[in-house]
Formats: sequence, C-alpha cells, structure tokens
Amino acid sequence: MDSIKYERGKLLLLDQTQLPIRIDYIECNDYICVADAIRTMKVRGAPAIGVAAAYGLVLAALEYQHLNKNDFLRKMEEAIMVLKQTRPTAVNLFWALDRLAKVLQKDLPVENLVDQMEKEAISIQEEDLAMNIKMGEYGKELIPYGATVLTHCNAGALATAGYGTALGVIRAAFKDGRIKMVFVDETRPLLQGARLTAFELMEEKVPVTLITDNMAAFFMQQDKIHCVLVGADRIAANGDVANKIGTYGLAVLARFHKIPFYVAAPQSTFDLSLNTGKDIPIEQRNPDEVRKIGQIWTAPKEVNVVNPAFDVTPHELVTAIITDKGIIKPDYSQNIKRLFS
Repeated sequence: MDSIKYERGKLLLLDQTQLPIRIDYIECNDYICVADAIRTMKVRGAPAIGVAAAYGLVLAALEYQHLNKNDFLRKMEEAIMVLKQTRPTAVNLFWALDRLAKVLQKDLPVENLVDQMEKEAISIQEEDLAMNIKMGEYGKELIPYGATVLTHCNAGALATAGYGTALGVIRAAFKDGRIKMVFVDETRPLLQGARLTAFELMEEKVPVTLITDNMAAFFMQQDKIHCVLVGADRIAANGDVANKIGTYGLAVLARFHKIPFYVAAPQSTFDLSLNTGKDIPIEQRNPDEVRKIGQIWTAPKEVNVVNPAFDVTPHELVTAIITDKGIIKPDYSQNIKRLFS
C-alpha cells in the first residue's frame, strides 16, 4: 500500500499509528496538517518524512499563491521553519525542504514557482523509490543463501516512498532465494517492528518471526542470526549512524558475536556537514510513549521517564553501508567523501 498519495492541493498520508489494526488515511490540505502528522509520527521513517514535508511545502505554496511575490516568499519561509521544527534527527526532512527552497530562489513569477515546487516534490518521491530499488539490488549480494536476518524498527515501504531501505534489501534478497527467515524485534516504545515491519513482511509473504527487544542476544548466542540489517535517519561524514533507539545495542551485540552489521540508506540520509555522530541532534519524545502502550498505562503515571527516539552507532561497529550508489566499506571517511565527490 502507498503511505503517501498526492493530488494537486491534497495529500493523503497513511496513519501509521493505527496499523496494523486499521488502515486509515489522513487528508491534508495545508502544511500545518502535514507538520502535525510528522510530529505525531502518523507519517514516519526518514525518507517518507522528507517526501511528506516536500508536499507540505507545496500545499503552502498553493495556499499562498494569490499573494504578491514578497509576501509569498515570506509565507514560504514561515512554512519551511514550521516543517523543519517537527523532528530534528532525520536529515531527509531538511534535505527535501532545502531542495524546494532552492526553487524559491529562482527569478520567476509566483505561479511558475508553485508549478516548479510541485514538480520538485514529485521528483523527490520518484527518486526515493528508485534509490530504494537500487539499494535492494546492491545489498542483496551481502546476504548469504539460507540466511536469517535480524532487523530493527521499520525501514520498509511505509518508511519511504515505497519498497524500503533495509526492507528493500530484504525483499530483493528474499526474491533471490537468499533469506530463510527475518527476525523482527518489537522496537520499544512505539512498537514499529511489531506493528509495521511484521505487518509489511507478512503482506509480502516473507517468513517472519517477531521477538521482543531483549531477546536479540539470546538468538545471536544460539547462532540463529546471520546478519543484522537496519536503516538510518542520519549518517555523519565519518560513517557514524543515527537510527531508532536500540540500534547501537544490536551493533554491540553483533560485534561480540562476530555477526555482520549492515546499514541501508540513500544518499539523502548522509549529512556531510557533521564530522561525527556526536554532532547529531537526538530527538526527545513524550514520556507517555514509555508509560503507556496506546491508551493503556503500563507504568506509574508519575514515574520519571527519559525517552530518546534515536541512538548513534559508531562507524567502527558497521560492517558496510548499502547505498543507491553501491556498498561503502571502511575507511568510511574516505569512501563516503569519494561517493559524494
């Protein structure tokens, strides 16, 4: 199913907070609605956030196209700031908005700017899908035949414009007869693995086993995991990787058990302005996400909670990074720089 559907003046976003119980779409006619959907994780996953934000800015442009150019540009700047403030870690958000901001710098009438912004947003969505498919083809070569793969959170079609990053590699490898089983950990506190990844893989008829987050070490110790494959929300110039909280722990476990740890991410996820992962901003989310599951309290209402949404995996623990331009291996600083040169 499509997580993002656009028609001129209207954006439909699959409400991922309702999956797998219900399949509901949110209809957004303005950028405030899109910003709220991103902030509340109704749309989630770094590439999907970027695509949604791009369309959100297009909706703003359509709303304000009747203004004179100076007022139009001022309103666009306001919309960009609102959208950029939704989630700080996923760099695809800023990458997509910056692409549309460059369109706004052109010396064109407002109506032409609006048309070009819309074309650019459509291109971002189409490019993301194409990049995911390329990643799948490159990445499947790393997966041995008969493999059991462990993945974390959701890096599938729901988190992208379609097909997926880590799950795109899994799809391609399964189609090629390489994957025997995919272990999916539940991914506390919002259960993206249990609710979304397990759902996606079952829809694709890929063999899947759901485990709790604290079972990964046990199955590694039992030689049941042949590789770990995750997505990313931001990758620094040295190869440090920000991804859903819990990723770093899996990387440490994989290193101890001598299991390859792979990251799949498109070019838009790399942030070369940051030298290391220490500079990546980590989003802190609502404590009630930990105190509750849905509307059910699972902890004392007043208990103190810290709820970082992401952690950073040092590049030393990453076996390879799978991109739409090929596979990057150490030395990451040199090879990432070469990729973008």
